[in-house]
This record gives sequence, C-alpha cells and structure tokens, in this order.
Amino acid sequence: MTDSQKWLLFSITGLAAWLTYLLAPILTPFVVSMTLAYLGDPLTDRLERYRLSRTLAVTLVFLAMTLIFVLILLWLVPQLERQIGHFIDSLPAYAQFLNESAIPWLNRRFNFDVRPFDTQALVELIKSHWQSAGGVAQSLLRSLSHSGGMLLGWLMNLLLVPVVTFYLLRDWDSLMAKLYNLLPRRIAPNVAELTGEFDTVLSAFLRGQFYVMLALGTIYSVGLALVGIDLALLIGMTSGLLSFVPYLGTAIGIFSASLAALLQFQDTVHLLWVLAVFGVGQVLEGSVLTPLLVGDKIGLHPVAVIFAVLAGGQLFGFIGILLALPIASMIMVVLRHAHDWYKDSDFYSLT
Repeated sequence: MTDSQKWLLFSITGLAAWLTYLLAPILTPFVVSMTLAYLGDPLTDRLERYRLSRTLAVTLVFLAMTLIFVLILLWLVPQLERQIGHFIDSLPAYAQFLNESAIPWLNRRFNFDVRPFDTQALVELIKSHWQSAGGVAQSLLRSLSHSGGMLLGWLMNLLLVPVVTFYLLRDWDSLMAKLYNLLPRRIAPNVAELTGEFDTVLSAFLRGQFYVMLALGTIYSVGLALVGIDLALLIGMTSGLLSFVPYLGTAIGIFSASLAALLQFQDTVHLLWVLAVFGVGQVLEGSVLTPLLVGDKIGLHPVAVIFAVLAGGQLFGFIGILLALPIASMIMVVLRHAHDWYKDSDFYSLT
C-alpha cells in the first residue's frame, strides 16, 4: 500500500467518524434497524435453503420479530403498571418505617444527625401525578405530547425502524456482495477473512449477550418474585438489561432490590434472600450462560467494556452507547492481528 493510499484510507476513516458525530441524533433508528437485520439474516438464509424466496423468507422473519415484540410489550407494560401502582400505594407505610425505625437506628448506630422528614406531601404529589396520568402508557404519551418535536421524532423512529429493517434484511446479502466487489482485488481475501472474524465476534456479542441479558432478567425477576418483592419484574429486568456492562446490572439490582425488601418487609432476613437471588444469577452467568451463549470469542476485559461504553456515550451520546461494544469488539480483532504482525516483524526481533 502506497503512502497516498494510506492517507486516503485515513481520510475516509476520519470523514466517517466526523459524519457519525454530526449525524448521531438521527442515526439511532438506522443503527437499531441494522442490528435487527443482522440478527435476522441467519434465520432468513436458513429459510431460503428450504426453497423459499428471499422476499418471502424476510417477510416471515419480519412478522415473527414484530409478533414477539408486540406480545412482550402487551404483557410487560400492564405488569409494570401494576407493580408501580402497588409500590405507590405502599409509599405511606414505607415513609412511616423510615421515620420511625430506619432513621432512628442510623442515628443510634452510626451517630448520625439525620432528622425525620415530612413525606406526606411527597407521597400525595406522586400519587396525584400517577393517578392523573393514568398509568405507564398514558404517562408516556402525555409527556411526549408536551413537545411536538419530541412526539414527531418518536413517530418518525417508530415508522422508520420497521421499514428500514425490512429493506435491509431483504437486501442484506446483495449489499454485502456489492461492498466486497468494491474492494481492491489484492486485499479482498484479507478483508474477507477479517470480516469473517468480525462476524464471529459480533454475532457472539449481539446474539449471545442478548440471550444472556434476557436470561438474567428472567432469573432475577422470578427469584425476586419468589422472595415476594413487589417490584420484582421492574428490578429484575432492569438488572438483566444492564448486565452488558460488567457489575453494573448486579450492583443496581442488589441496591434497588435490597432497598425495596427493606421498605416492604422491614427486616434483614429478606435481604439475605435478595443476595441469594443475585448470587445464583452471577454463578449461572459465569458458569453456564456466558460460556454456553457467548463463549470466549469476545474476550474484552471488564475495564475495557466500561471504558468503551463511557467513551461512546461521551463522544456520540446514546448512539455511541449502542455502538460502543460492537466497535470495541472489532477493534480487538484488529489489535489481535496487529499483535501477530508485530511479533512476526523485523522490528520485534531487534528487541
């Protein structure tokens, strides 16, 4: 590769990063659509082996994905609304426990000077807003209606995601073939090999990690429900979905579940059961879920994962958080090849 070609490649990479930064606010539906198309392409290819046309296979996969999403939404929203409503109804009892038991114990045990606070006004304010909003769905719609631009943005995203997903899924193989044909013939085999490794790592992350997150959310939700936590589904699924960042989902889950158990049951026995639920989840994740569903193909250090998520969010906002770990996984593949090249180079032999 000549110096001019290297500078051209560097310029194209910099231009792509600059455009990503500028277009970050509108890229979210396209990134979501690309992810869904990438996840659905293997199943579409498998259906094509049964002599289905590409369009028919894409239609079946698209309808299945839509049906699963709608069923989950129809089940999840009422459950969350019921649990949050029950929690709000129990706020006066929780406030009484804090003022009469928890705060006096903290003052005696740690020599604090925390004074009981008047929670009645806060409880009434939360209950009045919740009742006037009418629940999760109406509260979301009402908050969106206050801003016409926000509402328009949500509607555009809702319309764009399924449309873009369908067309990307239908044309995925042809798009990949056209991109391959654009490559210089001398480097095309090497790029294809590198792309194959990218695909292995990304599929392990996107598909495997998604299943791990879903499994952990289910384990935490069921476990906390057996303990008797009112907000079991909300806390469990939130902890599971945040588990892609090492220790973040577990830390948030333990803290929120322990606080909920302490307020609800007002004893320490249920705190032990909460710790047992998350302990079982962590053991299953490390010994069963991650080795079975993800494997050792990604190999990102936990510190690297945390840094990638924070850096992506700082540079590109929410779209950066979505892209942080897939890009970090791809960079890891490039660094692995660079390391092999360095070990085989004359420069390494000089040391």
